[in-house]
Amino acid sequence: PAATSILKRQKQLRRKNVRFDQVTVYYFARRQGFTSVPSQGGSSLGMAPRHNSVRSYTLCEFAQEQEVNHREILREHLKEEKLHAKKMKLTKNGTVESEEAEGLTLEDISDDDIDVENVEVDDYFFLQPLPTKQRRALLRASGVHRIDAEEKQELRAIRLSREECGCDCRLYCDPEACACSQAGIKCQ
Repeated sequence: PAATSILKRQKQLRRKNVRFDQVTVYYFARRQGFTSVPSQGGSSLGMAPRHNSVRSYTLCEFAQEQEVNHREILREHLKEEKLHAKKMKLTKNGTVESEEAEGLTLEDISDDDIDVENVEVDDYFFLQPLPTKQRRALLRASGVHRIDAEEKQELRAIRLSREECGCDCRLYCDPEACACSQAGIKCQ
């Protein structure tokens, strides 16, 4: 038989499908982080070095679980917004002191006051920065009894160092005095 040209060979159709049918979620206890720099405050969130539980979901189960979790986060967010709005109303946008406003907490906002069902959950971005108080409360709720106060000074120093970028060169670069040049990078 005569050899056929490689140009004339029919391409073999290969099925190269990747299929996902399961989601495995590893759960970790919260710990003080020491690895991230929050935009404010003195304690970052981290996780324990080893997971404490594992759960497997089908794709459908995982989607449903995410929906439930996101609705709960959204409920808390809407409660916080409602609390802030009530405080602003009682203090006339912060211009008047109000003991009633100071005494209000999230527990004073009823679930009936918010409407989670008519909000599209997918429109919300769920990884929002947490205020310092909330991070500390999460750590305490997770069993962290002693929050290392040194992290606060370290984080402040890192944030301050990030405010200064580049060198002080004007018009021309003097490699002898240029911090960028001395660091081995192009003059900023």
